[in-house]
Order: sequence, then structure tokens, then C-alpha cells
Amino acid sequence: MKRFCFALDLQNDPQLISEYEQYHESIWPEIHKSIVESGITDMQIYRIDNRLFMIMDTTDDFSFEAKSKMDEGNEKVQEWETLMWKYQQALPGAGPGEKWMLMKQIFNLA
Repeated sequence: MKRFCFALDLQNDPQLISEYEQYHESIWPEIHKSIVESGITDMQIYRIDNRLFMIMDTTDDFSFEAKSKMDEGNEKVQEWETLMWKYQQALPGAGPGEKWMLMKQIFNLA
């Protein structure tokens, strides 16, 4: 198993944050399917204020490149991602079009 952690900000607007959370209470079935089929075994998103933190566990053979290729060819994933940009804003230091930024692990109790 691999674990990845990401950060992203939401627009700092209570109404938009509420809408974003509502979408995530029941994600579209096509989005769930694309996540699972890519090798992601668990995904959790946490929020404080407008900052999001995502933990993603994957199979050992998971590949960001393969996931990106799958997503590029999936019309519903593209529709979802476009919709989510209404609520999201890039972190400082993000590249053009970059959303979730991979975080560097700096401590592990184990």
C-alpha cells in the first residue's frame, strides 16, 4: 500500500464551502468508479476553514500518470473537475491548472 497526502484551498465563501461539502456527501457514481478503478483503495478529505487535506491510500502499483490518462478520457471526470473548480482555489506556489498539491511527509511515529 502507498499513502499520499494533498492540500488544496476552497474559495473562502461559506455558501460555496457548503455546496462543496454537499457534493462530497454523495459523489457521482462515475467518479467513485474512476477512483476505485485507478487503484485508490481509500480516500478521505478533511476541512478546516477553507483548507482541505486529503489522504489517499493506493495499491502498490498505483500510478499518477495512469490515473491522469484515465481521467483525460473520462467525460464525467472532466465534468466533475470543471464543476469543482468553481469551489476550489489553487494554493500559493501551485502551477497553472494545478489543484491538489502533494505534501511532503516530514514525520512518522512508526
